[in-house]
Amino acid sequence: MSISTRLMAKPPVRRSGQQIFALREDPGGSGEFFVLLADPVYKDGLTLPGGSAEQDELPHLAARRHLETETGLVLPLRTILTIDYVPAAKFPEGLNFVYAGGVVTPQQADAVRHHQPPEEIRALHWMPQSKLHDAMAPDQYRRVQDAWDAWEHGAGLPLLVSGVPVPVGS
Repeated sequence: MSISTRLMAKPPVRRSGQQIFALREDPGGSGEFFVLLADPVYKDGLTLPGGSAEQDELPHLAARRHLETETGLVLPLRTILTIDYVPAAKFPEGLNFVYAGGVVTPQQADAVRHHQPPEEIRALHWMPQSKLHDAMAPDQYRRVQDAWDAWEHGAGLPLLVSGVPVPVGS
């Protein structure tokens, strides 16, 4: 049974995708930023790290869980850069929330390099904006470009749970 089939054998009551937009500065000193991407075995092209929230799981905690499992990073996730509605096709319809993970430190970027991702992730990559188009499926590329634009312009929506802003660090 493929991982894709296994993942959707018992689909969640709701499909709420949580993805994280995390950047690092070019270690070569160009001033360019690189986005962290995962290479999942169950689809073509690179994606932002993340995954679905389970039933009754707070979305930002699902995002944090997936980020830590896939990359080893633990980041405060309280701002949503973009929301992407995905109509039903291969998977049930859903919403994908892209969280601002911020700019990681060189030590955090190094920890990602040494992290062993789970079996459904082939590898992790830091990719400059100029190379995203060729490395991602069109829908994933557009989602990342929209998140990048929101990040560059300081845009984003605060995450609320029952009307209360999620505090930093939770």
